[in-house]
Amino acid sequence: MEPTVHEGDRLLVRYAARPRPGRLAVVRLPADESGQPRPVAVKRLAHPEGDGWWVERDNPAYGVDSWLVGAIPERDVVALVLGRLWPRPSLLRRVPDNGGGNAGVRTRR
Repeated sequence: MEPTVHEGDRLLVRYAARPRPGRLAVVRLPADESGQPRPVAVKRLAHPEGDGWWVERDNPAYGVDSWLVGAIPERDVVALVLGRLWPRPSLLRRVPDNGGGNAGVRTRR
């Protein structure tokens, strides 16, 4: 999810929280083409789709999201990200899209 969060960041999450569009979430992605399980990942909840969520990555050049695997079942949205605890403590909130592509994320200290 770079540039929003980086490998090694420690995140504060809330389990059993109600998913909402624009929020970061910890999700279980489906197995890859060879049947190998993927690790849990942090993705942005774009919008509800059927019985699940369309999830996207903040860096479209890297990673896996719903454009590759389809909507993620609601049961596989494990937790919502509330903020980053380490190394740069901050609350993570969505910045509205100005029509130029993906919406950015601003941190609040």
